[in-house]
Amino acid sequence: MLELGSKLFCKAASSMRPTNFHWPVIVAPLLVLGILAACEEEAPAAPSVAAGPAPTLVASPQATAEASPAPTATPVALKIALLLPDSTLARYDAKDRPVFESKIKSLCADCVVLYSNANQDASLQRAQADAAIAGGASALVIDPVNRDAAAEIADRAKAQKVPVVSYDQLINGSDGVDCYVSYDPEEAGRLQGSALLDSLGGGANPAVVMIDGPAGDAAATLLKQGAHSVLDGKVAVAKEYDTAGFDPDAAQGEMSQALAALNNKVDGVYAATDGLAGGAIAALKTAGVKPPRPVTGRGAELAAIQRIVAGDQYMTVYQPIQPQAEAAATVALTLARAASDGPAAAQGKVTNNGKKDVPSVLLRPVAVTRGSIASTVIADGYWDKDQICTPVFADACAAAGLN
Repeated sequence: MLELGSKLFCKAASSMRPTNFHWPVIVAPLLVLGILAACEEEAPAAPSVAAGPAPTLVASPQATAEASPAPTATPVALKIALLLPDSTLARYDAKDRPVFESKIKSLCADCVVLYSNANQDASLQRAQADAAIAGGASALVIDPVNRDAAAEIADRAKAQKVPVVSYDQLINGSDGVDCYVSYDPEEAGRLQGSALLDSLGGGANPAVVMIDGPAGDAAATLLKQGAHSVLDGKVAVAKEYDTAGFDPDAAQGEMSQALAALNNKVDGVYAATDGLAGGAIAALKTAGVKPPRPVTGRGAELAAIQRIVAGDQYMTVYQPIQPQAEAAATVALTLARAASDGPAAAQGKVTNNGKKDVPSVLLRPVAVTRGSIASTVIADGYWDKDQICTPVFADACAAAGLN
């Protein structure tokens, strides 16, 4: 269980699992100087980084035994800033925020969470981060509006000795990022590749179009690596595109180009995200390609789940919020306490952001197909049946057993 104090980042990480699933987790243990890493009923604890003796107050030679003790300072409650990117998506206020705040409160009753939502405005998010630092935040947890622009936030925080946790998306180009908490993108790519192979039914050398994320983006690169590790040698990659900004419109244009070049002879589509999948599917429909070709995705967006129900998209990758938000809260509090008590060191899994190898807590995502919607995103409360099964999708939901 991820726990602060004398128990720190146990390998089981059971507290990061949602109620309805048993998520295997890949955790990079953060070892804080002065805190012993020990796990209840676990294998022997990982070695901690040795710390020097704690500083002690020493009376001056003139002091006498009868001298009054020095007054004790009142502990100041730690403040943890949570900076989320978008108010148009209900998940942030309805799910990420309450889970994060609840976890902080369970670990530190006196701690305060400073919450801000940037409403998709990178400049506003920078101002919110500045305000949080000025307001005494001991750590920042940031899901960036723009991963490149947020480098300035991390740099400013580092200058003020405030640790930064990059949440869900990796902040690029800054050595001020102390930890990255997300789902393992390479594992997500492997899940996508495996599902695509399953959907193709073992046909001989099927033709696949791959629509990846932007070149140079760390997460997009790892997704691509994971997918290629499964697909290479088993499919013919007829066309492959690096799509700037994960832009669905660009994906639609790329898919249209591929279909024209291949005379519509495409057996399946690897799309790195649900947004890219939506663009590719729009191009397939415009070109009149039938029956629908299997298309992958990632993100478990509502539109993607509805496309899966309808048979237009084959799968998506689901990344549950609860274990991720709880892990981020635990890491942030650990770093905040380390910043106030002494330096911290980390070892384990890392992700390069173009500036440094960032210590990373990477959880394992879950593949979702038509047959597993009920047992994953619905059972977990991520989406409910009424949201998915609108009148347009009523018949498809009935056929999928969702009604």
